[in-house]
Amino acid sequence: MFKKIIKNIALSAVVLPVVIGSAIAAYPDKPIKMMIGYAPGSSTDIVGRMIANDLSLALKQPVIVENRGGAAGSLAADAVAKSAPDGYTILFAQNGLAINVAANPKLPFNGQKDLLPVVGVAATPHILIVNNNSKAKNVADLIAMLKADPGKLSFGSSGIGNSDHMAGELFLATTGLQAIHIPYKGGSPAATDLVGGQIDFYFAGMPVGLPLYKGDKAHALAVTSKNRFSGAPELPTVQEAGVKGYEMALWQGVFVPAGTPSSIVQTLNSSILRILETPEMKDRFVKAGVQIAPMNTQQFAELYNSDIARWKVVIEKAKIKLD
Repeated sequence: MFKKIIKNIALSAVVLPVVIGSAIAAYPDKPIKMMIGYAPGSSTDIVGRMIANDLSLALKQPVIVENRGGAAGSLAADAVAKSAPDGYTILFAQNGLAINVAANPKLPFNGQKDLLPVVGVAATPHILIVNNNSKAKNVADLIAMLKADPGKLSFGSSGIGNSDHMAGELFLATTGLQAIHIPYKGGSPAATDLVGGQIDFYFAGMPVGLPLYKGDKAHALAVTSKNRFSGAPELPTVQEAGVKGYEMALWQGVFVPAGTPSSIVQTLNSSILRILETPEMKDRFVKAGVQIAPMNTQQFAELYNSDIARWKVVIEKAKIKLD
């Protein structure tokens, strides 16, 4: 009897890994839910849906987008962080996640322990725009204006803690200047007031600001990335314009709950990287005003964690409260 029990245990020890391995190898065998913490029609939603569509084809399973806006993307991130680590609930997020983790110690999840970066897909600069009647014709002019009237000029954003807000705060922190932050309920109303002259400058998201610049409704001074933006190569970077050390991009990518098997992470990573290499996807990114930036798991994790560290410094200096 005892020998029979030992034999059964030994057999189970052999069979169990095979069964588990088969289950993981079969991933995915049912629909995947992609959660996005921003409203339909936003830049992150647009890019996320493009990825979801092609990922459905690549994995031969539906990838269903669920928008759960609120708390600067934290509601969706919290839901994914607390979901089963089985690859069937994934998060499409942007650098607002890193900003939230850096600024808000009261988040209901640990952004560096409960979420695992999988793959980066984009890193799009913001575009610094001013009203067509502004005296600022370049970044040097804007800096001179800020120096002449400390704390008098204003800049807009789509909301406190959002990427465009932080682009402005980083600019002020890097130059040592002051301005009044005017938060709006979205990028469009901020852009409307910029065009109307109610605010002095705006580090607009590219899908919002580029059409204004291309349509001669606003004047563009620079882009925030390290290198020039392919959609407007004539514009200098803020760093080229004289602000040394300034670099900012709205990155976007996929996260899964911590504890998700490495084989599933690899499946998602490799599938999405292949998607980003297709001419069709590259063309769609260009038309959406988004800078494609494929990043493997290690590269994306390094970007995410370094962003959290950087924003902690900026947020502390600007005394920004998100909780």
